[in-house]
Amino acid sequence: MTSSFPTAINPDGASIMDISRNQITVLNSTGEFIWTRLQRGETIENVICELAELSNTSKDVVAADAQKFLDQLAIEHLLSR
Repeated sequence: MTSSFPTAINPDGASIMDISRNQITVLNSTGEFIWTRLQRGETIENVICELAELSNTSKDVVAADAQKFLDQLAIEHLLSR
């Protein structure tokens, strides 16, 4: 998964700037967690495990929610797989 958009991170989440499309996408803290780690080159599998452990949530639940998030990023042309 790759992306190269400027991102502003704040305590509440992050904003992804797609300058070519004049669009800003706002992420909550969970979205920022996933986005930042993917930008660092971590695998989605590792991100899911870490998030499940930190949130004391089932990996299956986190994986399903993460997939929806990634699908939305792809729809918005912010992520290519």
